[in-house]
Amino acid sequence: MNEQVGRKGAVNPWWAVMALALSAFIFNTTEFVPVGLLSDIGQTFAMRTEHVGLMLTIYAWAVALASLPLMLLTREIERRKLLGVVFVVFIVSHGVCALATNFPVLLVGRLGIAAAHAVFWSITASLVVRIAPPGRKGQALGMLATGTSLAMVLGIPLGRVIGEWLGWRWTFVLIGVVAALVMGLLMRLLPLLPSKNSGSLSSLPILLKRPALVSIYVLTITGVTAHFTAYSYMEPFVEQVAQLDAQFVTWALLLFGGAGLLGSALFSWQGLQRPALFLLSTLAALAVCLLSLWASAWHAGSLLVLVALWGIVFICFALAMQARVLGLASDSTDVAMALYSGLFNVGIGAGALLGNQVGVHAGLSYIGVVGGAIALLTLCGAAMALSRYRAGFAAERI
Repeated sequence: MNEQVGRKGAVNPWWAVMALALSAFIFNTTEFVPVGLLSDIGQTFAMRTEHVGLMLTIYAWAVALASLPLMLLTREIERRKLLGVVFVVFIVSHGVCALATNFPVLLVGRLGIAAAHAVFWSITASLVVRIAPPGRKGQALGMLATGTSLAMVLGIPLGRVIGEWLGWRWTFVLIGVVAALVMGLLMRLLPLLPSKNSGSLSSLPILLKRPALVSIYVLTITGVTAHFTAYSYMEPFVEQVAQLDAQFVTWALLLFGGAGLLGSALFSWQGLQRPALFLLSTLAALAVCLLSLWASAWHAGSLLVLVALWGIVFICFALAMQARVLGLASDSTDVAMALYSGLFNVGIGAGALLGNQVGVHAGLSYIGVVGGAIALLTLCGAAMALSRYRAGFAAERI
């Protein structure tokens, strides 16, 4: 049953789902907006672009380390109240970033955002599933992913444009302002959401004894690492390898995110109908995109086509893995999603770090090759897991 309790009068559940999707837009915008600002931040603090990119790794690994402990610490708190606290931390931390006088202070602000991020993504997917009308859980997850895609369509390119016009600090200021508006919307639209099926520390060993679920966790790390090995350095790749201007970078980021909207729709249509085939197909397409990145750089049109396909398949992959986790851990969704969010960010950090090392030691031309090789290994691992743990996957419920 969907939950619309604790408020006067009936509330259309889709409005609450949309409020959470807007929140996803904000949180994913701020996580990835440095991708389009690396050069400007590097100039401010006299640092190489590749080294500034390590802030993505630090942020992601902070989320990974904090997700489970913070989820357990807050597991008894009513969810609407908890989201309000999370947004306050998020907004204040953006102020710290905007006022940073050096790179370490910027990192402190980013760590505050990472703490808010860790709690937000530990609870949001399960809340969307709880709120969704009966039989519409896949569509609700797709709408949440649409918020993620819009962050890439609008958030990251707009953040880059604002950074170019006014300076990168104003990007963080404006994200904080929009976050305050979204917080007000959440507090008005969300029903009371008592903690439910959040799990506890004692549920952790139970979850880790489910081999199908553990395989999804491992594949999440490797698949996300593959993607972010290349995506983290899209800006310098386009400018230095493809020899295209900064405006093209903005359009490429815009196209990537826009294609993600198609990916969300594709998942809503087929992701829960043929889950195994859907997952394997998206991993195969991800490997093709990454391995073709260097070759496509020689022609602007080819690069745009590849970026569009890449945007579609990565959102499909992320949604497919998230749905698998929810289905395999329906009795302890918050613990399971905290682990998923943490491990997803392990992959982000590992990809950003690996892309940094590839760029420094071999050259940015090879980030797609390395990422594609990891995607192929993930594809092989997924095929093996789906075959070996067929019974476990057959028992999932969402």
